[in-house]
Amino acid sequence: MASTKQPTPPSEARRSILITGCSSGIGEDCAKYFHSKGWLVLATCRTEADAKRLTRQGLVSFRLDYEDEASVTEGYGRGMELVGGRLDVLFNNGAYGVPGLVEDLPTAALRQIFEANLFGWHTLTRLAVADMLQHGGGRIIQNSSVLGFVALPVRGAYNATKYALEGLTDTLRLEMRGTGVEVVLIEPGPIRTKIRQNSYKHFRKWIDWRTSRRREFYEERLIPRLAAAGATGRLRGGELLPRAVTLCVWEAATSRRPRLRYRVTRATK
Repeated sequence: MASTKQPTPPSEARRSILITGCSSGIGEDCAKYFHSKGWLVLATCRTEADAKRLTRQGLVSFRLDYEDEASVTEGYGRGMELVGGRLDVLFNNGAYGVPGLVEDLPTAALRQIFEANLFGWHTLTRLAVADMLQHGGGRIIQNSSVLGFVALPVRGAYNATKYALEGLTDTLRLEMRGTGVEVVLIEPGPIRTKIRQNSYKHFRKWIDWRTSRRREFYEERLIPRLAAAGATGRLRGGELLPRAVTLCVWEAATSRRPRLRYRVTRATK
């Protein structure tokens, strides 16, 4: 079994990246890829259990939950200690959905998903930007979605957070012009991750589909699709593996002149 001891802070030559949402999917793949390239990767997770699992695999991992502001500030502070006070790249990634028709979406659910998909990102980004400005630059990479510029039914909550993220990120980019802080959007389409599987948990928590005027739609179409989200097999509908996103994040982090946006999958392009 790999050691659970956290490594010492890096030398000045070793580049660093903090990634959120590393328990699975894009975040985990990205963390392992950057680690394989010699970067010091801070692979943060929403739960301690996932962080311990990644630590056993040889990564630097600890808890950072966007919905818990104290964990964001504490996690960022811990990360800065590990990178010796300078972070090169922040990759905001962790997010989830609350599938359901807008008419059935409680306002409380919308408030909570904005905490996870936008407000927590903003808190972490402000911390990183302040330090990057002091050190002459850095990269802020935001994992948005095709649903940040194209709306689809049943995805209203997720659509809303990603549309908001796009606007906030574009504004930040304009404001950072000339500072050395580069701001980049990643816009994936269908990627094989656990997001639909995880979203089913939030659906069950928030959506009272039994009393909906569209109950039949939920019973016959949406619930079977969500319940089957854990199925594996051949990639379908233009779906790609997380590595397709990871390679775009790598380019965004290492290119001398990164693009403003990286659109991933044929459907998104």
